Amino acid sequence: MNLDPLLAQLDPEGEIPPVDRWHPEQVGEMDLVIVADGRWLHEGTPIARPRLVRLLSTILRREDDGRHALVTPAEKQFIRVEDRPFVVVDADPDAQGTWWLITNVGDRLALGEDHRLSLSETPAGETVPEVPVRFGLAARLGRNVYYRLVEAAEHRPLQGGGEELGLVSAGVWQPLGRLDSGDTA
Repeated sequence: MNLDPLLAQLDPEGEIPPVDRWHPEQVGEMDLVIVADGRWLHEGTPIARPRLVRLLSTILRREDDGRHALVTPAEKQFIRVEDRPFVVVDADPDAQGTWWLITNVGDRLALGEDHRLSLSETPAGETVPEVPVRFGLAARLGRNVYYRLVEAAEHRPLQGGGEELGLVSAGVWQPLGRLDSGDTA
């Protein structure tokens, strides 16, 4: 997949292309890995150009079988993703009580009904919140963002014992973790 013509045609700051509607016949695999910390490695070398990473993120989708692919109208290239393709790197509440999340590739999401936190395991076996972004893709909360949200969190009892730690954003409960009866936060 030659990326230079794409850089010339697409605005990395512009709209996300409709990759969910593209079904090219040409399919291959690319030596591109998105590691768990959000870095993009091409043939083992980190991609150092933020504009290129942003562009690639706009043509990324998750297939029904769970694989990740870069998709253009002409071709689809499968890549490897160690955990989630994106990381939430910043979060701020607005005056109405909605938390806004920023990913490492520049997506801005309102934490609410459409973008709800859920708890899932990382490849290392830790339970960490993630949030859906687009096209089957999700972002993990970065450690700094997680702790920032925990500072604003409250405890709620769970049916069957224990408590859940979380917060309300845009009127929707957002879980950050579960506490056993012996845990304290």
